[in-house]
Amino acid sequence: MGARPLYFYTFFILSCCQSPEPGTNKHIKSVTAGITDEALVNASASSGDWITYGLNYSEDRYSELDQINDTNIDSLGLVWTLELGTRRGIEATPLVVDGIMYLTGPWSKVYAVDTRKGNMIWSYNPEVPGYFGPKACCDVVNRGVALYEGKVFFGTIDGRLISLDASTGEVHWQVQTVDTSKYYSITGAPRVVKGKVIIGNGGAEYGVRGYVSAYDAITGDMDWRFYTVPGNPSEPFESPAMEAAAETWTGEWWKYGGGGTAWDAMAFDPDLNLLYVGTGNGSPWNRIYRSPGGGDNLYLSSILALNPDDGSLVWYYQTTPGDTWDYTATQHIMLADLEINGKERKVLMQAPKNGFFYVLDRESGELISADPYTYVNWATHVDLSTGRPVENDFSRYQEVNAYISPNYYGGHNWQPMAFNPETRLVYIPSRENDFLYGSDPQWIYNEQGFSVNLGWNLGTAVDPSKAIRSDTAAPENLPQGMLIAWDPVDKEVRWRVNHQTQWNAGVLTTAGGLVFQGTAEGQFVAYKAATGEKIWETSVGSGVIAPPVTYLVDGQQFLSLAVGWGGAGGLSEKNTEHVYPGTIYTFAIGGEEPNPKLPEMPRKALIEGEITANSEELEKGETLFELNCSLCHGTLGSGGGALPDLALSSKRIHENFKYIVQGSFIALGMPNFTGKLTEDEINLIQQYIFATAEKLRKQL
Repeated sequence: MGARPLYFYTFFILSCCQSPEPGTNKHIKSVTAGITDEALVNASASSGDWITYGLNYSEDRYSELDQINDTNIDSLGLVWTLELGTRRGIEATPLVVDGIMYLTGPWSKVYAVDTRKGNMIWSYNPEVPGYFGPKACCDVVNRGVALYEGKVFFGTIDGRLISLDASTGEVHWQVQTVDTSKYYSITGAPRVVKGKVIIGNGGAEYGVRGYVSAYDAITGDMDWRFYTVPGNPSEPFESPAMEAAAETWTGEWWKYGGGGTAWDAMAFDPDLNLLYVGTGNGSPWNRIYRSPGGGDNLYLSSILALNPDDGSLVWYYQTTPGDTWDYTATQHIMLADLEINGKERKVLMQAPKNGFFYVLDRESGELISADPYTYVNWATHVDLSTGRPVENDFSRYQEVNAYISPNYYGGHNWQPMAFNPETRLVYIPSRENDFLYGSDPQWIYNEQGFSVNLGWNLGTAVDPSKAIRSDTAAPENLPQGMLIAWDPVDKEVRWRVNHQTQWNAGVLTTAGGLVFQGTAEGQFVAYKAATGEKIWETSVGSGVIAPPVTYLVDGQQFLSLAVGWGGAGGLSEKNTEHVYPGTIYTFAIGGEEPNPKLPEMPRKALIEGEITANSEELEKGETLFELNCSLCHGTLGSGGGALPDLALSSKRIHENFKYIVQGSFIALGMPNFTGKLTEDEINLIQQYIFATAEKLRKQL
């Protein structure tokens, strides 16, 4: 178990008879140069390393390592920690090759770490301008890198794709993949397929047109681009797929972008030569505004099978036709071989936001099964003969404001799931939730994306002229997070572990009979893969959203987790006392410390300020705060999340409050509200903060 394949030693033999010292530039260059097309295809055979985002092209996140197992996990202890000096969400899956780790952090920064010593080798800051922060809907996060022939590839919040030298961190090439005048962003990890770096983008909430692109890994030249939704039909279509898709749209959708951004999920089958890509929601969310005559709106919320040689569409399956709920299909895609009805099938599996677990024939796109893995009320079921969901009459919220499940966070979001071929179970970081959807009667398209009143192009808000439909069948205690073990053959939950909150981490499963996951409450937990029994946990202080990885170094198995609280569910609230700086924690059997030692952090005091506003003005200040501040800073007095609670901000911050709101913190990602909020309105917001802090102080 854990022996390296022969290809891995090729570069040692060619270069010299003695291996270079681990951690040196020569060593790093030789081991990363060994990540070739062949190595990526056979990534599972390199059981000691984690060389691509989902561990292998199947993206199953199942490690064959078993030194850490359900019989000895009580001896698992901390080996080293490394603080990254960051304060925002960390969503990255670290890649590891012969003890050299690569990962990304907030603001698209890249880190190379020597796991033998727990030391930083180099770091690279792409220096994303702070004003791009508001162009990323859900924190300035990044999910990781790709490795290929001695280079590290990653995308940036401002839409660049960059190639770095793996041994030095020096720029090899970089290309701008998006129109920076629009509200595009990149948060997803690239994949390398047949010498091409594949990258998508985000921004559908703001009004962009989605696409996925392939760049030559050596030169940075673009090889092909596949648009996910059609453009203006008066102009030539980029492909037959776009011409066909245009038949499923109405109105003037191209003026609103259309959406369909491919911001996360990919997988690759080298035998079938098919690249699978998940696409996102419409822009705006509400279909009546982007496509008023109805239609499926291809290829929103779809799984696309592309030919990686030229980007042409081979087949597609749309999980949510005519999406109007932000039910993206950008969630984790996994490939597996399953015995279904006595026949071995090559399948693709996905648990997208809409709450149904899909099993498709990955060669043809044929739907095999689609069953709810969480609470769903927008549709009764998926018709297997048509492949289409059967919607409830209230689901499109045209005649009524309706509580709909799942909501825009989804029954499953970007946090990766995992498939264990021994238990034949898929482990899904899932949730139950709802949201009150309604058609916004005052919606107007906003070309600038972010603006006062959030400015997202949703078209979704409660219509006060219409009734509210509650859901009496909904589970109690919504929202509810959980880790579930889903049987994709028998189509049922085998076990379930409930979490206190819904925003938890991605998962890893191993041949040691284990499933690992971090939680919003700052726990790193191991469960028995077969039963869900919790058998080990340790506190890492801050909430966790990133998935763990495991790997071999010099014959010993290690387990690493990058911790940094944030993301869509963590910007404005937290479930731990403090949010600590981003940190990598690494564990092994026999580690000296059973739990990380967390630094002491002072408790913050409520701000004191002179209150001069009357009750009517304070009410207006509250409205302005809710519209412009609460999404990121949360409810006053709640403690905040990755971003600060303004009632607990320092006196110095409030002395400069007006200037901060008007752009002095733009380099830190704080939006500039100049021209969007007047000085009087800024003052009323601050007065509301002072008054709320005073009220909270009296309640202590």
